[in-house]
Amino acid sequence: MSGEEGRVRRLRRRFRPRTRPRVEGQSFNRLIPNIMTMLGLCCGLVAIRFAFEDRFEQAATLILVAGVIDGLDGRLARLLKATSRFGAEFDSLSDFLCFGVAPAMVLYLWTMHDYRALGFAPCLMFAVCMALRLARFNAALDVGPGVKPAYTYNFFTGVPAPAGAVCVMVPLFLGLWFSQIDWPLLASAARHPAFVGLMMVLVAGLLVSTLPTWSFKNFRVPRAYVLPLLLGTGLFVAVLLAEPWAALALAGLAYLGMLPFSIRSYLRLKREAESLLEPVVVGGNGSSSGH
Repeated sequence: MSGEEGRVRRLRRRFRPRTRPRVEGQSFNRLIPNIMTMLGLCCGLVAIRFAFEDRFEQAATLILVAGVIDGLDGRLARLLKATSRFGAEFDSLSDFLCFGVAPAMVLYLWTMHDYRALGFAPCLMFAVCMALRLARFNAALDVGPGVKPAYTYNFFTGVPAPAGAVCVMVPLFLGLWFSQIDWPLLASAARHPAFVGLMMVLVAGLLVSTLPTWSFKNFRVPRAYVLPLLLGTGLFVAVLLAEPWAALALAGLAYLGMLPFSIRSYLRLKREAESLLEPVVVGGNGSSSGH
């Protein structure tokens, strides 16, 4: 009987369902945003390497790819509920390299090195202003909701990092486009260190400015403008496929041209909010003083 019981026990142990050991750590889904941020960081580093090899088209393309990744990783983090302080700090470090250091190095090696130390000064200024802009953005993350007026959440303070990188590379986009269509005089003008340095100083000032710029995350398009916006987007995509450098230069210039309208929109919302908070003064006869 004991032998039979032992055989039954061995069979039970043999066919007992195996339990998988529990592994401590985060799920892979929560690591996807940080992996994408790392890919963007690698794009910025390789862009610098391509600039040293005089492969400026590939360098500019990789900086743009880093911008696309930067627009996706934050949204994925919120979608997967994987937001963290580590992810925010890692994203800012990646942004500093991809949109601060990489464009500055690419433009320096493209044309600013002709002026040596004088040409390096605008590049240094741009990178420092990008670091200050990102540091200010990180400090604003610690401000709890409800501290600022509601209308301010539709605006950035100063030009955001990816937009600043696109705007500062407008001379490079123009130079590449003019070279492709064989306009040597305009290509030489776009590559002139004075023009590039002026653009870098201008964009550096916009990065650290307090100008309100549109944040398109919560931007609502009026119904009357939906169709023109769709048609304009289709036209831009067509130009982007046909003449990518011209389209990118146009995008950077269009963003700079929208800044006055962004400021006007901010001031209008501010006036409306302040008018709602104004107390109503009541006269002695019970009627408001406004009548």
